[in-house]
Parts: sequence; C-alpha cells; structure tokens
Amino acid sequence: MKSLRSLLAVVLVSLATVAFAQMDAQKSATQSDAQKSFDKLKTLAGTWQGPITVDPPRDDVKPGTMGQITMRVTSRGNALVHEMQEAGTPLDATKYDHPVTMFYVDSDRLTLIHYCDAGNRPRMAGKLSPDGKKVEFDFVDLSGGNEYGHMYHAVFTFIDANHHIEDWTYMMPGDQPMHAHMELAKTN
Repeated sequence: MKSLRSLLAVVLVSLATVAFAQMDAQKSATQSDAQKSFDKLKTLAGTWQGPITVDPPRDDVKPGTMGQITMRVTSRGNALVHEMQEAGTPLDATKYDHPVTMFYVDSDRLTLIHYCDAGNRPRMAGKLSPDGKKVEFDFVDLSGGNEYGHMYHAVFTFIDANHHIEDWTYMMPGDQPMHAHMELAKTN
C-alpha cells in the first residue's frame, strides 16, 4: 500500500511537471510582439558606459564625454528602469542631468515613459525589428509642459551581450531635432 502511494505521488508530480512545461511552451509560442520586444530589452540589465556624441554639437556635451546607463528589471519582471547620467558624476538630482525612463508592456504595446529633466513625460511605443537587432520607439504623446522641448524618438541597437547602441532624438523648441548617440559597453 505504501509503495502504491509513493508511485501515485511520483506519477502526480510527473504529470504536474509535464503540464507546467506545456503551459510554458504554449505561453512562449503565443507571446505577443510587445512582450518579445520587452524581453529583448531586459537583456540589457546592468551598467553600461560609453562616449556620447550630440548633433548638432552643444557646449555642455564636450567631445569625449562619457555617459553611464544603468538598467534594472523590477516589479517582478514587469518593468525595466533606465537611468542615464554623465559617468563619474554623483547622483544629485539638484545639480546633474539624470533622467529616468520606464519600459513596460501595456496590453499589446511596448511602452516607454521618459521622466525628463525638462519637466515632462513623453510616452513612446516600441517594436522589435524583424531581424531582432533593434527596438525602435516612436512618439505617442506628452504629459507636462513643452517649453523646453521633449524626447521624441529612441532606438536601441543590440551588438552583442556586452555592447549596444542608444540613439535618442530630442525635439527642441521650434521642432528642431537634436540627436544623441551612445556606443555603450557593459561594465557589470
């Protein structure tokens, strides 16, 4: 009788394992494009550094300025936090540029909200390129004032596990675009 109970327990555990594996496989097979894009972005979790170039050039971004990007997955895997700053500067929101961007899947759309130093919050929607090497975000709408301009477009290009490129377009007052380009290497 004891061996029958042990056998029954083993069979039940095996069936449960198979059922969960099938559910996971089915979930992966039906994963939305937004979730696939988000999962790709989550592979960038870590700290990154690299040179920043700005076009048109600006006095406050000297040639050779190094940027630091920190990305971390939070909220049980449902959000990705992106923090940007000049490398080597302390975290002091009263003195230094330190915008924060949040990524998450909202229904069937990958969403980016950029909490900008300009005092506004542009929202963008992103998609993974067919080759899986880029996630590109297009402007959707803006909360907050626009007197200083707003972030308008972002592209994340995946090179390999230790390198990626970020391109951000900021729309200056008068709809004049300013492009920032960062070639980043993982530091941890």
